[in-house]
Amino acid sequence: MILLTGFEPFGGEGSNPSWAAAVQARGLLEAEGLDVAAVELPCVFGESINVLNAALERHRPELVICVGQAGGRARVSLERVAINCDDARVPDNAGNQPVDQEVVAGGPAAYFSTLPIKAALDALRMSGIPAEVSQTAGTYVCNHIFYALMHSLTISAGSAATTVRAGFVHVPYETHQVPRGNGTPSMPAGTMAAALAVVVRTALSTGPDITLAAGAIH
Repeated sequence: MILLTGFEPFGGEGSNPSWAAAVQARGLLEAEGLDVAAVELPCVFGESINVLNAALERHRPELVICVGQAGGRARVSLERVAINCDDARVPDNAGNQPVDQEVVAGGPAAYFSTLPIKAALDALRMSGIPAEVSQTAGTYVCNHIFYALMHSLTISAGSAATTVRAGFVHVPYETHQVPRGNGTPSMPAGTMAAALAVVVRTALSTGPDITLAAGAIH
């Protein structure tokens, strides 16, 4: 079972491309005979973790990819690390605005993605989809759920028969969200969905990740 998640709209937007991409990717992968579930998460600190954990319990996936919107980015971003820090510049959809708080009290400072992000980056580039490895998922609800995902899987790993591969992917604005000609990067939802499908296929077919320079100078 593969679990894909996206977020509900936030910040006054009428849609969220992360959810559209997750739903369309589910369709692409199901057409290939894979068992896929897609779950929409609330853009709310705390509540999003509850919905995710319920989905993990219900579906018992072998692969989890959570997806979020990173407006302003031009590429599909394969996130490398989640940090144990909530620091919200703006309130979430329930009006919560945690500042300098831990996602999980007493938890590790950070968790790394267990997806083969370098192999996925290479596959995305070969597919002609603009992509990058990102060194930060921010400190808003996306990082919040990324950290919670990796923490939940780490805690449950002792009783699991196999290790669940998991991580987070950020996608740009969808094309219709951006006024024509204003220069803000965007991408069709279909391209985002194709990218997620590439990441899933790569994760299912790749053992240890490949070595590929994809770091950042600043």
